[in-house]
Amino acid sequence: MYSIAIHGGAGTIDKALMTIEKEKAYNLALQSSIFAGEEILKEGGTALDAVAAAVCELENQPLFNAGKGSVFNAAGKNEMDASIMDGNSMLAGAVAGIWGIKNPVLLAKEIMLNSEHVMMMGSGAIEFAKQHNFKIFPDEYFFTDARFIQLLEAQKAGVMQLDHADNKNKKGTVGAVAKDIYGNIAAATSTGGMTNKKFGRVGDTPIIGSGCYANNNTCAISCTGHGEFFIRQVVAYDISCLIEYKNLSLEQACHEVVKNKLVKTGGEGGLIGVNKNGEICFSFNTPGMYRASKKSNEDLFIGIFE
Repeated sequence: MYSIAIHGGAGTIDKALMTIEKEKAYNLALQSSIFAGEEILKEGGTALDAVAAAVCELENQPLFNAGKGSVFNAAGKNEMDASIMDGNSMLAGAVAGIWGIKNPVLLAKEIMLNSEHVMMMGSGAIEFAKQHNFKIFPDEYFFTDARFIQLLEAQKAGVMQLDHADNKNKKGTVGAVAKDIYGNIAAATSTGGMTNKKFGRVGDTPIIGSGCYANNNTCAISCTGHGEFFIRQVVAYDISCLIEYKNLSLEQACHEVVKNKLVKTGGEGGLIGVNKNGEICFSFNTPGMYRASKKSNEDLFIGIFE
């Protein structure tokens, strides 16, 4: 038995602004991501490889704020973060403030498997990538008209903003969680951060325990939303703790953190989770979250709105 779930960001996703064509494009992208991860699980591959493959598919899509679809910072550059964690070995890898890497999640995985470190950032991470034969893509690969327009709007308004939907309340980031046939779980998260971000801002995505966490004894979690709140609340690890120390179910723990703790502090967003039994949970306190899931014995699920 295997399970996999993905997300493409949570936020104020307005049904009135969602055209049939746009919804179809999102659904196809989510389906492509799920099937990329499921193919690995079906063939007896690991949860770690499955979440990496699923996130790569989302990073390759201009629809989501990660990889090719990453938003622009204040300097008009794409600055990306990513993380991955294996619930079996408890090893983790992360990158922050990187550029030119087509699939940041794969660089995070490379750091996890082939370095002594958990997180690398900026030029140091790029140097590591070059030494491990990662191709450095030109700025043009990451340029999309929609993201550039978002930057111009944000600069005109003098604000920094998150991705997805209306200009006041945008949430970005992509992620995946999975359980393989061996009973191991894993999580991965990737993002382009905030439009018009300054000062080397880093959110929760590359921070193990905040935006990503996996432990075979409890759960695997991937988050999306306003990163500052997820960092302060150590959201992903908090859910694991509620399961381990309070014996809450995955669903109870996720909803307690997302719909109670985060709401009380003004934090908006959501997350996906899977536990050692293969149970999946989607939890978000926004009107929508791009999401999908598949279990070995169930049909594909895709959702956008609540």
